[in-house]
Amino acid sequence: MTMKITERAIDKLANGMRIYAEAHANFETLRRVDLEEAIDDLDRSFEAELEAFHSLYDVDKAAFDYFEHADTALILLLRNAIHHKDHELFSSWNATMAQDGGPLRFAGAAFLLVSHSVVGDAHVANQLYKAEDFLLRLDPSLGSPALEAKMKPRNRDKLLQQLKSDLGFDQIFAKAGAEHYPSKQVYLNVIPIFVSAICRVFKSLRERGASFNGFDARIYASHFTDALRVDLSALRYKTIRIE
Repeated sequence: MTMKITERAIDKLANGMRIYAEAHANFETLRRVDLEEAIDDLDRSFEAELEAFHSLYDVDKAAFDYFEHADTALILLLRNAIHHKDHELFSSWNATMAQDGGPLRFAGAAFLLVSHSVVGDAHVANQLYKAEDFLLRLDPSLGSPALEAKMKPRNRDKLLQQLKSDLGFDQIFAKAGAEHYPSKQVYLNVIPIFVSAICRVFKSLRERGASFNGFDARIYASHFTDALRVDLSALRYKTIRIE
């Protein structure tokens, strides 16, 4: 693939990142008028980011091993799961809370929300999915009908271990178990992982001589190669109890 093709994929991804940021900024205002539209705008724009990331992977995978790193691999796993959608996994927190009469059906339940730490003062959005859903895609011992069947078993095993060790899934579920949170009530914010993946890929692309030519690409190039850093070893926890 020529670098020009890769640079067009960079532009598409950067454009999708801006659109998601706008949807996130508009969410609180729009939800007061039309909650369903606000949730759909946010979720669909995030899914478009995932698709754009996968498009970049398609043209760049010969030069960069996206499955060697836990952050980039998880984002591709999430994209594939949402893209193919032959299961009931990966309903976002907002969509889940809004379904079937709203959050009051969870009255009295406590949820553990988990996020990796973005170093510095950068504002980080929340795009939350059940942490368990990632394991149900990868761990055959769970007997999930949603197991990622298209992935070779050795690749599933490798990614499962990456999630447990490099992204702290073992630590997350150890804390959840010790504090008596059911696994279905543990949600992971995937935005810091997405940020980490973008930082990793953009730095590699810059080192390989890629140009960030579009307006959005130029803005995000310096932001994700110089300003941002995610500490994937540091987890932050928050409890939400539905009253």
